[in-house]
Amino acid sequence: MKGSLLVLSMFFMGCLLGYVWNVSGWEMGDMHQLSLYILYALMFQVGVSIGGGEDFKALIHGFRWKMLLIPLATIGGTLLFSALVSVLLTRWSVFDCMAIGSGLGYYSLASILIVELKAPVIGTQLATELATIALLTNVIRELVALVGAPLIGKYFGKLAPISVAGVTSVDVALPSIIRVSGKEVVPIAIFHGILVDMSVPFFISLFCKL
Repeated sequence: MKGSLLVLSMFFMGCLLGYVWNVSGWEMGDMHQLSLYILYALMFQVGVSIGGGEDFKALIHGFRWKMLLIPLATIGGTLLFSALVSVLLTRWSVFDCMAIGSGLGYYSLASILIVELKAPVIGTQLATELATIALLTNVIRELVALVGAPLIGKYFGKLAPISVAGVTSVDVALPSIIRVSGKEVVPIAIFHGILVDMSVPFFISLFCKL
């Protein structure tokens, strides 16, 4: 919870700084280059965090094919409802909405990727707006997973909090998932988080290009 609130605070501080501080002297290419470097750093961090986990080898040995059903349901359900939301958000295409949903809770990577991929197509201003929606959408998803886990688990089953958490089922939301669903779901939650995490760049890139 504190981490999500900190992210929102930093976002609004950035908005305020951008409003007060004139950055018009920056070349737009420089801004894109900076965001690209940040993207590379994020992807490197993802690889290190996955490969450097103490239980990574044990999880690999404990893998069962049926564990794939949960991340598939998470990704499929998220993309389906993201597409349906495009009916209400007429300003954005169905693929734009699906690109937002493809963040699956990974707000930092989603927003940077969307700006980087959409700016050459729709312009920096619209790409930034879309990235902002992606940031807020995925932060809210994390907050719902943290705060709503007890109710979600009670009414939809012990695997539902894992799906709602998206990529955060492997880290931030894992304590909440354990409290609601028990320690026996930990391997599933970790596999789910890793696989969903790996899908984020692929789906965002795909839908941003359509």
